[in-house]
Amino acid sequence: MPTRRTFLTTAALTLLLPALLPLHAESTPAITGETEHFLYRMPSPEAPYIDTQRDNKAFAFKGTRIMLSEDNGTTWPHTAEFPEAENITFSTILKNGSIVFATREHLFLSTDNLKTHREIIVKKPDGTDYLPHTPVKPDQPGWYFHSLDGEHCFDVNGKEMLVWGNYCNVLGGPVPVNIYYSTDNGQTVKLAYSFGQNPKFQQKDAPPSAPLLGDPANTIIARHVHNVTYNPAENAFYACSGDIDRGDGNECHWLRGIYNVAADTWDWKVLISVNSNSRFKCGGINFIGDKLYWIADANGPAIANRHDRGIFTCAPQDITDTSKHTLLFNPMFESANMLVQDGVFLATHCAPASTYKCGIIWSPDMGKTWAQYDLKEFGPRSGCRINKKNTDGWFRMDLRKGWIERAEVLFLKPKPTAKP
Repeated sequence: MPTRRTFLTTAALTLLLPALLPLHAESTPAITGETEHFLYRMPSPEAPYIDTQRDNKAFAFKGTRIMLSEDNGTTWPHTAEFPEAENITFSTILKNGSIVFATREHLFLSTDNLKTHREIIVKKPDGTDYLPHTPVKPDQPGWYFHSLDGEHCFDVNGKEMLVWGNYCNVLGGPVPVNIYYSTDNGQTVKLAYSFGQNPKFQQKDAPPSAPLLGDPANTIIARHVHNVTYNPAENAFYACSGDIDRGDGNECHWLRGIYNVAADTWDWKVLISVNSNSRFKCGGINFIGDKLYWIADANGPAIANRHDRGIFTCAPQDITDTSKHTLLFNPMFESANMLVQDGVFLATHCAPASTYKCGIIWSPDMGKTWAQYDLKEFGPRSGCRINKKNTDGWFRMDLRKGWIERAEVLFLKPKPTAKP
């Protein structure tokens, strides 16, 4: 009798096909279910992999094709050949309809619903090209653009900005750790911030002439970026990085950045730097009204038999003062992914660190009440890259094997009765 493992194996083989009929009937049905608070749905493994969504649009890939839907993934009228589709690690749909997407080390822009696309070369602050390094192992160029969070477009004084950081140095080879931005709908992408040269994440057996990865002028090092977001009340961006002190200094930092529109420059300041067992090792930063909310990824050796975990809130000016933090809920497990929309908190467990197979953390009423659910039928999975609800009311997230290897896509829809 076929099992879900069989279905997933079949799906993996299907992804190798050179062509795609996006509207064919799927023999394997979607998996659906519900909890007290939400409906959930995993598309058929034969369906396109929906990598991101915005309003009624969805961007997906399968085999050697990239695809765009305008009805939340029901049909796929826009498709194009893209041989590296299975290596896509990042994508976002801009307000004007353009799509920015990336493979492991290359960035692309389509402005015409995928009829055409062109590569975008990132620019350094001085205007010169920022090019990916030549990897010692050609099949491990690193993840230059992959993100852990799922929302990257922000209304900054009436104009959309695209800002994100790369979650890297886990799979695919070592790379520099950066924050990127665009103010012109992806036509130009530039470096907003570059972390320093981390000795623990450099290429092995690199030739002596190969430069170290990272900014040699920056003493602040990180393994990767967890989250970048914007606070309109301050007109400021916040970023948090991970992970631990490996003997060369802390890798976990909170940064606050101010963008000067007239000068096209950034002013970043480190707010706090910590080791791994801290509420500041985190992600899922959300600014709602005059408060910020985040979820802790604290791990490492316990201090006084505890880890400094939970979902916290405070005023932005109090972020470094733990006495002014309010603990809303402690899921008891590591997490660096959370999105807040319309009063609903949606967060996820890091599967390797949790007793849950596929843990979902939920509050329907702006943090007044909380519930946790284990969607065990999906096996050990970590949710990340959470997108805001589409026009049909569904959140979208990646499910990852371990905590980062791509597996499936999951959609969750709040029940009407569960709204605040």
